[in-house]
Amino acid sequence: MSESWRTRLTDLSFWAERASGIGLVLLLVVFTALDPSFLSSGNIAGILSASAALIILAVAQTFVVATAGIDLSIASVMTLGIVVLGQLYAAGTPLALCFVGAVLAGLLAGLVNGFLVARAKITDFVVTLGMLSAASGLGLILSDGQPVTVTEGFFFDISLDGPVSMVSWIVVVAIVIAVIAHVVLFHTRFGTHVLATGGSPEAATATGIRTDRVKMGVYAIAGLLAGLAAIIVVARLGSTPPAANTTYLLNSVAAVVLGGVSLFGGKASILGPVFGALLLTVLLNGLTTLGVSQYYQPLSVGVVVVAAAFLMRFQK
Repeated sequence: MSESWRTRLTDLSFWAERASGIGLVLLLVVFTALDPSFLSSGNIAGILSASAALIILAVAQTFVVATAGIDLSIASVMTLGIVVLGQLYAAGTPLALCFVGAVLAGLLAGLVNGFLVARAKITDFVVTLGMLSAASGLGLILSDGQPVTVTEGFFFDISLDGPVSMVSWIVVVAIVIAVIAHVVLFHTRFGTHVLATGGSPEAATATGIRTDRVKMGVYAIAGLLAGLAAIIVVARLGSTPPAANTTYLLNSVAAVVLGGVSLFGGKASILGPVFGALLLTVLLNGLTTLGVSQYYQPLSVGVVVVAAAFLMRFQK
């Protein structure tokens, strides 16, 4: 082994920057050793489909965290999009317009978050915590607490079929969104401004960057992507549950942490959170496959996230 590789392997920052990818591989090896059927085509297809919505939410959360913010409302905004889609569908609205309604509902919530954080100068924690409650409540009011069953064949097609074996169309959508997000964050002026705003708002402002607009932009993106994730969830479930699933919120933040995105802003990645979302999905799927009680699953996620946060201390 060369001296340079020996130095890398003994450097904790090397492992910290690759925690999600390395952890994902280790989990696949462990679960396969414990249950040889874990890597069956059916289970892999299920894992990928189950991770699609979380990947989109993790990408959305990454944009916000890159500016040193956080969006606690992302799962509730997604639920609002789900409810809007369901109510429009129940009213006989064409499916394409149902999709537009879900995305617009998410975008509107994101714009409200962005305005209150960037222009009203209210702490992001307070704003998004309030939106968490408001979006959840509005979803319950609009739906009267009742889910709508969606029997449209299109949903079955995109959730079960795909361009290649084991990869459904909803997974393709998640991958495309991740690719676009990578391009936006690292190959556009807006992405440069996002990272600059998170790294040092004062310095960014001094160079002429409108940090308030940047912050409004990232919350709008988060809301829009939450609306897209709503469509993915409905496609998988075949219904529109009106109750917010806080697991999506916790896991979206966990995926960002696992992906090596700095919670202090200025440093981000898209591939890392994608691997983080896959890791969490594999972890929960593997525990379920092995018959581990669901009560232990949140504990396992917590341990993994804290371990990843510890490794982040050694990032350069």
